[in-house]
Amino acid sequence: MARSKATVLAYVALTKPRVIELLLVATIPVMLQADRGHVDIALIAATLLGGWLGAGSANTLNMVADADIDQKMKRTARRPLARHAVTTRNALIFGIVLWIASFAVLWSAANLLSALLVTATIAFYVGVYTMILKRRTWQNVVWGGAAGCMPTLVGWAAVTGSIGWQPIVLFLVIFFWTPPHTWALAMRYKEDYRAAGVPMLPVIATEERVTRQMVLYTWATVLSSLALIAGTSWIYAAVAVLSGGWFASRVHKLYRETRAGAEVAPLKIFLQSNEYLAILFCGLAIDAVVNLPLITSYF
Repeated sequence: MARSKATVLAYVALTKPRVIELLLVATIPVMLQADRGHVDIALIAATLLGGWLGAGSANTLNMVADADIDQKMKRTARRPLARHAVTTRNALIFGIVLWIASFAVLWSAANLLSALLVTATIAFYVGVYTMILKRRTWQNVVWGGAAGCMPTLVGWAAVTGSIGWQPIVLFLVIFFWTPPHTWALAMRYKEDYRAAGVPMLPVIATEERVTRQMVLYTWATVLSSLALIAGTSWIYAAVAVLSGGWFASRVHKLYRETRAGAEVAPLKIFLQSNEYLAILFCGLAIDAVVNLPLITSYF
């Protein structure tokens, strides 16, 4: 009984459940925005299930490809493949089955476009980010982070069967948000990445350069979020301005402390970046459900 439970937990761990939280944060608000004033619970639930299966597939296949370096990093040494709780063959089969299930759920419950977008996400995350970019360039999370932005396009496509300007804006929000979010974590665990031979920016650059890059990407994130105001009411506008100002001030503070040579706590920025994204997308969800007149209607 104990062994069966451990096996089940190992397979669940392959999907990286905590990482999939981003799927929930991004997908639901986007779907609500795509159909302002309406809440189709059945479609949202089916899209989340399909998206969860797809993300689980991508994360599992990522662990298959990264099993060797996961063993070298303290942060990842307890992952199922790194500690041999699951065989590589079984993990590979599991990842493929999850992909097929994801495609089937999205195609049947939503539409073909959303299913194809999830397939493209898996292919990009595993084939481009994990197998090409991650071990070769410090820009790995810059371009590889595009995979994490896809829930915005999937959610919109599931509702409308197309892709409009609003999900593209939200795609850019997460795209620019990903580097400072990830580099903050990498600053904390840079010795792990160095040991594994992964050239994360904090491994190859000074802390001042890293935090300067974080400031630039943070402002790109905030400015992208403000572009969506044209399709929302004052509720989202207020949330975007206030949360964006707060997040930018936190990253600027980290940069100032780094320049001054003070001891910094980058993990706080990692956690605050999660809070910022959650606040922003929750604001969008509330805005869409309440469905007040769009700001543009006043002009």
